[in-house]
Amino acid sequence: MMIFPIFICPHQILPYCSSLRLSLNNRNYMRGLHTLLPEQLRHYCTSESVQTFTAGSLQKSAFGFVPSHRTVTEFDVKLLETFVAKSKRLFVLTGAGISTESGIPDYRSEVVGLYAKSKNRPIQYQDFLKSASLRQRYWARNSVGWPRFSSFEPNDCHKTFSHWEYFKKIHWLVTQNVDALHYKAGSHKVTELHGSAHRVVCLDCKFQMKRTELQEMIQEQNPSWKHRSEDIAPDGDVQLSEEQIQGFKVPCCPNCGGMLKPEIVFFGDNVARDVVDFVYSRLHECDAMLIAGSSLQVFSGYRYANAAKDMRIPLAIINIGPTRADKIADFKFDVRCGDILPKIKLS
Repeated sequence: MMIFPIFICPHQILPYCSSLRLSLNNRNYMRGLHTLLPEQLRHYCTSESVQTFTAGSLQKSAFGFVPSHRTVTEFDVKLLETFVAKSKRLFVLTGAGISTESGIPDYRSEVVGLYAKSKNRPIQYQDFLKSASLRQRYWARNSVGWPRFSSFEPNDCHKTFSHWEYFKKIHWLVTQNVDALHYKAGSHKVTELHGSAHRVVCLDCKFQMKRTELQEMIQEQNPSWKHRSEDIAPDGDVQLSEEQIQGFKVPCCPNCGGMLKPEIVFFGDNVARDVVDFVYSRLHECDAMLIAGSSLQVFSGYRYANAAKDMRIPLAIINIGPTRADKIADFKFDVRCGDILPKIKLS
C-alpha cells in the first residue's frame, strides 16, 4: 500500500483536523463515511492511499501520566461516531493508555511512561521462578503498592465501554491491563489478556485466591514489617531498597505450601493458548475493531490487529503517539481516549 501523507491542509478544512489519519484502502466502508466529510475533504477520499491531516494545538495533559496530545475536533468525533454506528458487533482492545487517566502509569509513553522516568523494569517470568530472593523482593514491593493499586477507580473511558456493552454495541472487549477497571466499571463481556493483579494462583496445585486474601496473609506473617512508597508501576509494583526488603516473609500456598504468583502474564511468559484462541473466536464474530490506548508493541495484542486486517474488517485506533498497527489501520486518532470516547453518541 502506497502512503501519500498530506502535511499542509487547505485553510478551509483546518477546523476539522486534529491529528487524524485516514487509511482509505477499505473502499466499501469509506462509501458509508463519505457523506459526513465536508465538501473540502471529499476530493481527498478517492484514492487508496493513506491521508494524514495535522492541525490543532499541542495540549499538555492535566493528567500526570498522560503524554502531551492534540485537541479533539468536531470532525474527530463525527468520524469515530460514524465508525461506531456502522458496527453491529464491535470488538474493542484496550491498553494502558485508558488507565493512565485513572492515575496508573504506563510503560512506554514518552516523558511520562515508566521506561522514560526510570531504569526499573518489570520482573521476568523465569527470574521469578528461579530466584527466591527475587520473589521476596517482588512480593514485598507488591504488598506495599497493593492498597493504592487496588483503590484506583474506572474513568470515563471504562464507563463509556460499559455503557456501550449495556446497549449491545460491544460484542467483546479484550484488555491488556491487569487493573480490573473494566469490571469495576460494570463491563462483563471482557477477557483480561494478561491476567489480573486482583487474583493469585499457586504454581504447584493451581489453587486460586483473591489478592485481598493474600494481603491479609502477608500482614499476619509480617506484623512488624511496614514500609511506604510514593511511586507505582502499571502492575502495582513499587520501589524499595534492599534494606527495606530484608526480613520480609513470603507466604506460601495455604492449600499445598507451594509457590504463589499473581495471575498475571509476566514479561517473558506467553498468553495461554486457550485464551488466545478464545479471543480469536470472538474477533471472528465481529464486524469492526477499535483499539484504545495501546501502542501494540507487545505481540499478544498486535496479533489481533493483524487478524482484523486479514478479515478485512474496519480498524480504528485511538492512541497518543505511534502504534505498531498504524500502517494497517483505517483510522488513527492521535488524541486522549477520554477526550473523544465519552463524546460518542450511540445510534
